[in-house]
Amino acid sequence: MSRAGLDKNPREVAAMFDGVARRYDLTNTVLSFGQDRRWRNVTRRVLAPKRDEKVLDLAAGSGVSTVEFARSGAYCVAADFSLGMLSVGKARGVPMVAADALRLPFADGAFDAVTISFGLRNLVDTGAGLREMLRVVRPGGRLVVCEFSTPTWQPFRTVYMNYLMRALPPIARAVSSNPDAYVYLAESIRSWPDQRKLGELIAESGWTDVTWRNLTSGAVAVHSALKPR
Repeated sequence: MSRAGLDKNPREVAAMFDGVARRYDLTNTVLSFGQDRRWRNVTRRVLAPKRDEKVLDLAAGSGVSTVEFARSGAYCVAADFSLGMLSVGKARGVPMVAADALRLPFADGAFDAVTISFGLRNLVDTGAGLREMLRVVRPGGRLVVCEFSTPTWQPFRTVYMNYLMRALPPIARAVSSNPDAYVYLAESIRSWPDQRKLGELIAESGWTDVTWRNLTSGAVAVHSALKPR
């Protein structure tokens, strides 16, 4: 099985996620000490999907988050470029589409909201992905990004960064179907911009009213923004 590099070649990233698909959700729960459920709940509350709205859940993996969003009565579409991930989630009962985040197969303004959780970091061109999300959302529509970030308290930041590089790979070897992929995970988190820099990138991509909320002392951040009317 493969792991991607920090050049984030799309073929390598897709193959890597195909390799971790079978036990991906379980591995995430173990590695996050169960915090992944809380992160999804907060993301859902920030997104606030409404009945009959159309919501795009991008980099949705097996559709765990899509199912939660759909409980609101919104029409939620799970999109991912890993066929392995989509295959694992095919029984979840939500629409699933194989899609490249940089060339989405949807019309302009097709959705009321778009959300991406722990997937923006994997795009080869973050700005292009954010602009493509902007394209498929209607004027006044919403963006919510849940992504790993930079802990705000220095002592915790030190412990956290050491955990990523030292403890995470051995734990992944015990529970993941492709533990080498989690070496990439650790490296990509360490190289990812902090909360403010990501907020600036979102704004530069055309979104307005950018705000964020720190979770788990900033190890994860939920950014939200609006498309100009």
